[in-house]
Amino acid sequence: MTLAPATPRRALRRHDREIVALALPAFGSLVAEPLFVMVDSAVVGHLGTPQLAGLGVAAALLTTAVSVFVFLAYATTAAVARRVGAGDLSGAIRQGMDGIWLALLLGAAVIAAVLPGAPWLVDAFGASGTAAPYATTYLRISALGIPAMLVVLAATGVLRGLQDTRTPLYVAIGGFSANAALNAGLVYGAGLGIAGSAWGTVIAQCAMAAAYLSVVIRGARRNGASLRPDAAGIRACAQAGVPLLVRTLSLRAVLMIATAVAARLGDAEMAAHQIVLTLWQLLAFALDAIAIAGQAIIGRYLGAGDRDGARAACRRMVQWGLVSGLVLGVLVALARPLFIPLFTADPSVHRPLMATLLVIAVTQPISGIVFILDGVLMGAGDGRYLAGAMVVTLALFAPVALAVPALHGGLVALWWAMALMMTVRMLTLWLRSRSGRWIVTGASR
Repeated sequence: MTLAPATPRRALRRHDREIVALALPAFGSLVAEPLFVMVDSAVVGHLGTPQLAGLGVAAALLTTAVSVFVFLAYATTAAVARRVGAGDLSGAIRQGMDGIWLALLLGAAVIAAVLPGAPWLVDAFGASGTAAPYATTYLRISALGIPAMLVVLAATGVLRGLQDTRTPLYVAIGGFSANAALNAGLVYGAGLGIAGSAWGTVIAQCAMAAAYLSVVIRGARRNGASLRPDAAGIRACAQAGVPLLVRTLSLRAVLMIATAVAARLGDAEMAAHQIVLTLWQLLAFALDAIAIAGQAIIGRYLGAGDRDGARAACRRMVQWGLVSGLVLGVLVALARPLFIPLFTADPSVHRPLMATLLVIAVTQPISGIVFILDGVLMGAGDGRYLAGAMVVTLALFAPVALAVPALHGGLVALWWAMALMMTVRMLTLWLRSRSGRWIVTGASR
């Protein structure tokens, strides 16, 4: 990171207020997604280990099908924030509407691919014969909610770019509450088993999408922004998202490889991996709350032409990320014996969980730096660098992770490979932030 003169205390307090005002509500909305899966895991886990292992495979596939399009949120946040900084509010919302229309088109395409291909996808992940039927059932039903999930991503990006993270928080709380109630009622009350968990998630996601659309549409009408689909705008939105799509595909490939390796270690190891991965994603989203603030703040500063403000905000957010990672790591290490019984009573799952969670705890400070710098560069629209850096990381991670079963390693070895992946990401992002080449001002990059 390029060094600058010491930031006055008043400026530090201003950055802190901005970060807290955006990050705290963003934290609530971000953790809603892993909490959806966590609730599903807790409910389904008590149906049996094969059901939980099946959920693990299906959830990884479903998350991949949605998360590859996370650029709908991230690119939209950066683009909208730049226009807000430049004083073009109507143009900012119009750009967001293009992202929402793109989300609907992509959602329809993903459903068309996932529904017929669900059994093949589950088999490709190496799910056992006992877990595969449950994974296929959950995946096919949950796929129906993918368009709603993508609309949520795009609309969330619009609101974050407008410096509004409170509305996504309120919608997330409502969605999480509905999902928890529906899961309990449909799985046990209606006796639908794992299918009930999937239907609960679909219904909750559709309700969230409807809530977001009502807010964005009201804002568009208030500011005179068109609601009609614009082919050129949708195409430009898609083109701008390509580098972030490459970056996200590479990251999802890392997680898919990890899940595929865990599935080949056995049902107990796969069930433990599902719990660890769910917690890891929860922690990642918690750290990403500061990164979301970074996307909105950095985009606004650059749109307004304030290079020094962008640099100072980046530096302060990295400090926040490091401290947050340290705190989360200590909490995970101390709380391991307390929350493991919430997910499973199987002793064969408990044993790998205890040791693997310690790996997660140790690497949280690294994760804190990674997610913050990732958010800063996204806010700057530096997608090309992010894409290249993540491809390099995947190339280094894949052979190490795939060697785990061959070397008779267990879940702990697999997650040390994940720790290596995060370390490589930290180094590549730090080098870019230090160079200052990400600082490009103007209403668009």
